Amino acid sequence: MEQNEIDELLKGIDLNEKPDAKLEPADDENIGWDDVQEELTQYQVKPQKVEVSPANFEEMPATPVFDSQLNLDFILDIPLTLSVELGRCQMLISELLQLGQGSIIELVKLAGEPMDVYVNQRLIARGEVVVVNEKFGIRLTDIVSQAERVKKLK
Repeated sequence: MEQNEIDELLKGIDLNEKPDAKLEPADDENIGWDDVQEELTQYQVKPQKVEVSPANFEEMPATPVFDSQLNLDFILDIPLTLSVELGRCQMLISELLQLGQGSIIELVKLAGEPMDVYVNQRLIARGEVVVVNEKFGIRLTDIVSQAERVKKLK
């Protein structure tokens, strides 16, 4: 801001005008607790009366009514990750760093043993490897029971 802009703003202000008495500092030594309470009562807002009525809720049926087709349609488009585990092993970082092209990793599972099928990292079935149109596939041989799946969640 330039000086001429500041001068223009100050033309409308009378610097000799005395401020309101309310703005002058009060004598703190003469203020008592009664004065404070009196000042507070002046600014208190009176509570307004509000009408309150009870809420009306509809009675819920004892047994929930479900449309099974509607519920099934709701979840059909949820994406899941299905994976088949050939086997596992544990190794040290030093062993991992020594791996190269042609290295062989020995897995814990035996040849011909069923493979584990996971959905979102949860075991749901076991099966055997098959070849379909020159691609690997899996034929499910055993589905994990619901009781087993719930037990593993705990």
